[in-house]
Amino acid sequence: MKITEFLKHNFRHFNAAALIDAAEGYKTHLDNNGKMMVTLAGAMSTAELGISLAEMIRQDKVHIISCTGANLEEDVFNLVAHDYYERIPNYRELSPEAEQDLLDRHMNRVTDTCIPEMEAMRRIENVILEEWIKADKAGEHYFPHEFFYKILLSGKLDKSFQIDPKNSWLLEAAKKNLPIIVPGWEDSTLGNMYAGHVIAGDVKDVHTVRSGIEYMMFLAEWYTQNAQENSTVGFFQIGGGIAGDFPICVVPMLHQDLQRNGVPLWGYFCQISDSTTSYGSYSGAVPNEKITWGKLGLDTPKFIIESDATIVAPLIFAIVLDQ
Repeated sequence: MKITEFLKHNFRHFNAAALIDAAEGYKTHLDNNGKMMVTLAGAMSTAELGISLAEMIRQDKVHIISCTGANLEEDVFNLVAHDYYERIPNYRELSPEAEQDLLDRHMNRVTDTCIPEMEAMRRIENVILEEWIKADKAGEHYFPHEFFYKILLSGKLDKSFQIDPKNSWLLEAAKKNLPIIVPGWEDSTLGNMYAGHVIAGDVKDVHTVRSGIEYMMFLAEWYTQNAQENSTVGFFQIGGGIAGDFPICVVPMLHQDLQRNGVPLWGYFCQISDSTTSYGSYSGAVPNEKITWGKLGLDTPKFIIESDATIVAPLIFAIVLDQ
């Protein structure tokens, strides 16, 4: 039995039914000539969402991505250092002493998975630093994801691959030169490293890596060009946080701040989240709240699945891919 057949036969109520509805809505949006933004919060790359997301990119089911700096870099960390990762199934039971032992071994823990500093982070730092310095000396400026595209497409890392490269979503995105928005990139391991190299004088111009404001300016033009009456852009949000909050605001900015007429609202919205609405968090807000901010319309297809994104997102992708 195909995954899609199994899900449609068994997932009939509650969050399970919302999953089916959201997946069918995603397909309908694409069938109607729409495009889709996918946003990645948290540590979805370390959860190896790339296994399914890379295939979505290959089959042109994703047209633009917004992600945290962590997701940008951690997909590449996994690509080159997977064999050195350690899984800690009993992570809930670790003592402070056990955590200190992981630190002493340069193993940085993300829930049940430890990322090896030397094999992953420092290996990428050495390669990307060359690109930072090269661009800096040439007076050139690139977005964070563009520097990753450069090192992935250069072939410098090919011999270091430790997973099947078809499971790296960022490598697939690089091959298609997919637009990526990385708000708050400074809040990442390589963002910290970049700040250190600027402070140390290795990189002279702090703007060699372009900023979040420039990302919003880029997104404003991309959205204006791609969101039309016959081809709206959908918003598929995995988790909450800045990866989703930042790009969804481009629509009210275009309308209210730039006074651009005729730019449609987001044409589809789905969020996978376990955030609690009553806490006042924007990530926990129900989709209808976004109507009040000029992001979604009365008739925008809206879905919310209150569940674990590491479980739900691959299942929705399977339906979209007709697997």
